[in-house]
Amino acid sequence: MNPPSIDFPQFNASRIHIMGAPGSGITTMGQCLAEQLGVVHFDTDNYHWITSDPESYRRRRNPDHRRQLLSADLSSTPQWILTGSLCGWGDVFAPLFDTVIFCTAPIEIRMERIRLREISRYGEARLLPGGNLNGVYLKFLQWVSEYDLPSERLRTFAFEMNWVKKMCHVPVWLNDNGVWQLQSPEM
Repeated sequence: MNPPSIDFPQFNASRIHIMGAPGSGITTMGQCLAEQLGVVHFDTDNYHWITSDPESYRRRRNPDHRRQLLSADLSSTPQWILTGSLCGWGDVFAPLFDTVIFCTAPIEIRMERIRLREISRYGEARLLPGGNLNGVYLKFLQWVSEYDLPSERLRTFAFEMNWVKKMCHVPVWLNDNGVWQLQSPEM
């Protein structure tokens, strides 16, 4: 199935990083934009997590191993889209970006997207009480629901926006549930 077409603003970029709130459509946007531009799409989840496990998203890769794998892929092609968060472990890649897209959407929309995605990925029975993934699923939903709240965790709205301001000295496009706004590199 081909991803839906998305109207993107006009920008001249060949190394685009798309990040932001969980459930805001980062991966879908990356797939769409990569297809429209004819470039390769990479997702940080494939580097952060050991995705070959039958129960993906349970075991993390060592940060050095993540950087090694991602570096090899990014250097294999001059143009790419990278989606997902790499704050902290992937700071060394920030100078490679020539555009950053930061996505967000209302929490209700994000939670529903995640619920539907997880059901599609694992089946509803495994996520419900008594299912083998119920505890992990509930913990994940709790974490997602707290993304917008102030916290010392690495994956929060405030932390990631500060990371962009500090690390990414390029044009930043903010996509708030489909509404585009260009931010200055200094934001």
